[in-house]
Order: sequence, then C-alpha cells, then structure tokens
Amino acid sequence: MPDDWTIEAPAKDRRVRRSRAALMRAAVELVGARDTAAVPVSDIAGAADVSRQVLYQQFGDRDALVLEAALDLVRRELLDDLPDDATPDGERASMLALARHFAAHRRFYRALLTGSSAFALNKALTGLFLPLNRLHVARLLGRRLGTQGVEDLAAFLTGGAAALVNTWVIEGPEPLDPEEFTGRLMRIRTVVSTMITKEPR
Repeated sequence: MPDDWTIEAPAKDRRVRRSRAALMRAAVELVGARDTAAVPVSDIAGAADVSRQVLYQQFGDRDALVLEAALDLVRRELLDDLPDDATPDGERASMLALARHFAAHRRFYRALLTGSSAFALNKALTGLFLPLNRLHVARLLGRRLGTQGVEDLAAFLTGGAAALVNTWVIEGPEPLDPEEFTGRLMRIRTVVSTMITKEPR
C-alpha cells in the first residue's frame, strides 16, 4: 500500500463531498428558478462545475439527485435548527420554522410536488418527520395507546400535515404567509390534541 494512501483518501472524500454539495445546491437553484424538476442533467452539472459523469456516479440519475437535494435542504435548513416542541411556545416556533422553510423554497418544492417525483418526495419527507411526531404522541399518549397506537396516530398526523403543507405550497396565495399558515396549523393541533387527550367515558 502506498505511503501516501492516507493522505489521498481524505482528499478524495473532500472532493466527493464538495461535488455532491455543489450538485445539490445547483439542483435546488435551477429547479426553483425554472419551476420544473425536468432540468437537463447537463445544466445541473454545468452549474455545479462538474461533469455529467460525476453526477451519474454520485446520484445515479437526475431524479435521485433532486430528491436527495430536497432531503438535504430539509435536514440542513430545518431539522438541524428545529426548536424543541415540548412546550406550547416551542411547538409554535417549530411550526413557524417549518412554514418559513417551505415558503422560502416554495418554487423548488412546488416543482417537485407537481412532477413525477411527488410520491417519492412525500415518502422521504414522511420518513424525516414521522420520528418527531412519534415522540410527541408518545409523550402525550404513550401509556394509553401503546406502541402500535402511537405509531398509527403519528403516521396519521404526519400524513395529514403533509397533505396540508402540500396544498399550501402548490395552491396557496402568492406570496405565502408563514404566520397565517402557522396559525392554521396550531388551531388544528389544538383541536386534535384536545380530542386525543380527552379521557374516554
């Protein structure tokens, strides 16, 4: 094994990370700017200053790149900084952060949600948000519902919230109003929380 192997490998890893990040940024920018996920691979690669071959090597195809770019965007700009929702103020702050994120990147998400990747995006985002709702439901009702009940209710709430966010992003007024939408989410959350925490007769 060459003596410089340990120097080359990290350098290569850094290059791969940089090119991946550049491709995902380019995908978000171009898809949002053009209002379509059908951006030519050559355009994305060119904007990222890499070859088409690098894009295919790292992501397989354009659809996989665009989906991964969406998940990376949610992780970096939303989930990593999401406030603790264990208190009412924290819960509202979390919902407002979510609304602001989707409003800020509306054109990008709308292009995905109205294109061929809509199902894959919804499934992937559900995978990101379901654990958060599972923890919230378990805190409120874990003893009463049991493991399967917690899982079912968390999936139900995640799916319902996703449908509401999707409709808002796709059909909402221009520009989107994150404060107004957060108020809507909080009203629904209050009603649902009251119903599910009410002691059965």
